[in-house]
Amino acid sequence: MLIPKIIKTEAEYDRALERIDALMDSEPGTSEGDELELLVTLVELYEKVVHPIDLPDPIEAIKFRMEQAGLKQKDLIPYIGSRSKVSEVLSHQRPLSITMIRKLYEGLGIPANVLLHN
Repeated sequence: MLIPKIIKTEAEYDRALERIDALMDSEPGTSEGDELELLVTLVELYEKVVHPIDLPDPIEAIKFRMEQAGLKQKDLIPYIGSRSKVSEVLSHQRPLSITMIRKLYEGLGIPANVLLHN
């Protein structure tokens, strides 16, 4: 059994991942399930500090959401404005306004922190 502690090295990280793999079928509420939950939390903390993931470009996030939902540029008019504004935003020629961000968040579910990221 691995004694859970703050992960400080890649070797400790690798051992924790191996142990997580061994515990994946553990039942919640058991000692193994509790160990799994703790190790996952420790690994997430280590990854957040050592391997941070940057937020995507807001326009790329919009394009990704469009692809996911099968949307065309004209489908963004209710969120961004006119057809020309949509085109300008998607080509990085016009910044997103707060109103656009709010509508994209509410209507398409794109996280506000992604849309606000520069």
